[in-house]
Amino acid sequence: MERIQEALAKARAQRQKGGAEPAETPVSPPSPQPQPQATPALNLPAVDENWAALAPFKLNRAHLQKNRVVAAESGRDAVPYDLLRTKIIHQAQTNGWKRVAIVSPDMGAGKTTTVANLAFSFERQRDMRLLCIDLDLRRPSLHKILGQAPGHSMSDVLDGHVRFAEHGLRLGNRVAFGLNNSPAPNPSELLLSREARSALERVEANYAPDLMIFDISPLSASDDNIAFLQIVDCAVIIAAAEATPMSRIDNAERQVAELTNVMGIVLNKCRYPSEAESYDYYY
Repeated sequence: MERIQEALAKARAQRQKGGAEPAETPVSPPSPQPQPQATPALNLPAVDENWAALAPFKLNRAHLQKNRVVAAESGRDAVPYDLLRTKIIHQAQTNGWKRVAIVSPDMGAGKTTTVANLAFSFERQRDMRLLCIDLDLRRPSLHKILGQAPGHSMSDVLDGHVRFAEHGLRLGNRVAFGLNNSPAPNPSELLLSREARSALERVEANYAPDLMIFDISPLSASDDNIAFLQIVDCAVIIAAAEATPMSRIDNAERQVAELTNVMGIVLNKCRYPSEAESYDYYY
């Protein structure tokens, strides 16, 4: 990882030398968003009831193992994802962040597989509740990795046609999924709409999660992520070792930093041995 860190540091220095702003400082600040209305005090019994009323997640361990969801059970294979979970919790609590986007420069970096494993890792974390939402609305695949067949998609929730209470799936007592069953016809426009933002605010108010993790489309795929990254607190960038060029990682870091905070960069699919086997983390 020293080489990765050195290369990123060099790229940042070159940008600064050339007169560009560093990745951590936006070139131009995002347009100010309307201030949300004051949130009333939480009715904790009602929140507990909302969680309990969600349909249970149908667990198929053989399917999960086949799709590399190794964190479905605690053990050696789950350790890298548990480590990433702990780092996310630390950064989120330190900075007061709640909405975390998971994004990649390109397709095939393992973004959605990472999200699936993180969800199971969080389920073992006591005293925390997590909402895991698939907002990769062009090529949704989280439901396939998890072996679920939802009757609706998150686009139905975002446009107000379906309540999250009718759509969400609960894993244990601490994790809930919002999945998709098909691509959305107009993802960019939907994610930019006031209706979508209001719908997410309602979900957040009704379920009071400690963290919300969003699986969003790769940066190179569309402008959907540009629409959504402006309303999250931070993002984790997933890059594929020996597949994602250093220039793409650097560009991704710069692009994300113009829209939100960069929580960290995950180097996935490493081949060299390490204490975490085939996974390493940098932030």
